[in-house]
Amino acid sequence: MRATALAGQRGEHALFERLELALAPGSVTWLRGRNGCGKTSLLRLLAGLATPLAGEIEFGGASLRRAGSTWRKGLVYVAHHSALKDDLTAGEALRFLVELQGARPDAAALDAALQRMGVGASRSAPVRTLSQGQRRRVALARLALTLQAPLWLLDEPFDALDAAGVAALNALLTEHAAQGGATLLTSHQPLSLATPVPQIFDLDRHGVA
Repeated sequence: MRATALAGQRGEHALFERLELALAPGSVTWLRGRNGCGKTSLLRLLAGLATPLAGEIEFGGASLRRAGSTWRKGLVYVAHHSALKDDLTAGEALRFLVELQGARPDAAALDAALQRMGVGASRSAPVRTLSQGQRRRVALARLALTLQAPLWLLDEPFDALDAAGVAALNALLTEHAAQGGATLLTSHQPLSLATPVPQIFDLDRHGVA
């Protein structure tokens, strides 16, 4: 993915302009910056969920402005809010999230993904009964089902995770990169990922409006 001369805003407030960003296959990039500088807004722009004020975004040889609703194919965006429906079970909620991407995982694949994130035993538990950490693990289990996706955009994926959850997510990030995938993520806590070594993109320096 590449962004060129990108400008974005929140409401009437300009966040960044003339932003240049390139995400190479097999890389993990840590998007950093002060609170309110536009990290989530940038992720939403790259995911095709908002329209930039100026500039171009290209992914897989296509331009966001030309691709329209087909933009998110091959791209996985996990927001800070886990977006799980309280009335569904953990397994049903995960299936719903993955099917939004157009995939149709079988029960065994769903079970394996939940198990990998350490919440296999909670597959049949209603989402409303899960802790915040468990909810986050369920939301992140979709990554285990989308390891072939060229790009992951993750907003505070480590939020609410304990040490075991962090280790499980790091393992997924490493495997995704080894398969040639690129990841752009935000995190308020230091990253402990060893492979690949995360690159740092500081929005305060690269995208000042």
